[in-house]
Amino acid sequence: MAKKAKFHYNPETLSFERVETSARNILKKIFIHLFSSAAIGFILFLIFTLLIDSPEEKQLKKDLETMKVKYRLLDKKVDQLTKISHDLQQRDNNLYRVIFQAEPLPDFTAGYSNEGALINELSDKSSSKILNETSKKVEMLSKQIYSQIQSYDEIVELLKTNETKLQNIPAIQPILNKDLTKVASGFGYRIDPVYHTRKMHTGMDFTAPIGTDIFATGNGVVTFAGWKQGYGNTIIIDHGFGYETLYAHLKKIKVRERQKISRADIIGSVGNTGKSTGPHLHYEVIFKGQHVDPLNFYFLDLSPEEYDKMIQLAQNAGQVLD
Repeated sequence: MAKKAKFHYNPETLSFERVETSARNILKKIFIHLFSSAAIGFILFLIFTLLIDSPEEKQLKKDLETMKVKYRLLDKKVDQLTKISHDLQQRDNNLYRVIFQAEPLPDFTAGYSNEGALINELSDKSSSKILNETSKKVEMLSKQIYSQIQSYDEIVELLKTNETKLQNIPAIQPILNKDLTKVASGFGYRIDPVYHTRKMHTGMDFTAPIGTDIFATGNGVVTFAGWKQGYGNTIIIDHGFGYETLYAHLKKIKVRERQKISRADIIGSVGNTGKSTGPHLHYEVIFKGQHVDPLNFYFLDLSPEEYDKMIQLAQNAGQVLD
């Protein structure tokens, strides 16, 4: 079969002219087509490999996201446990060991920083580094817990020889407050509700209906039962060993001076007497003439979790009621 001839129109001669094809032109066209096809194929390969994940890569990314979530939860839980352990250690050093004149524990949280605990981007960290950071936190927490266990074992031994002292010192809340909802204001500087100035609040306020029972927080002797300027109807109990407690703004006083009382005895009822802006009990703990935070003296009432919650409530409480 004869090869078909190719023609092209020449505008200068206004006629069709035969196009001569050579092997060189044919090879050139074949090379251009092959190069173009290879370039397109390479571009498509890059698109599929760089922009579109394989099933294996999709699963790896999914596993990484799951690991991030689990690590954040684990890291947050470790931090919470560390804080609770630290609070218990401070409570131990500031109360139990002060009571029994024992040496304080070393602070294992010194130098500990929570900064960067919740890592938002784990992709730039190797698995070994992530595990190493978590391992260090768990190791520190383990040391704290071990130290605290030893401390409580020591305190148990001290209790055996200081039973009378433990019965006398304030150790419960002065009103029933199992749900921890009655804390109105804690110990520290607050805004005075009458004079609207910043002043030291030397006790803790508990809101409760008028007539609610008030309990003695430790064994002792009533040294004052009557009206006190600003405090209204007031009871003061001497617990010995340098401890006193004060209960103010009462409606009724149900004890008399020089009367011996035991922990949990009903001594009065909640009222609104004296410089008070609402029904509540104002409760103070005094040690060797100095006001101390009553929050540290509920250890027979509260679990570690409840104690931590009570700290938050006392710190976030607003204006005082007296």
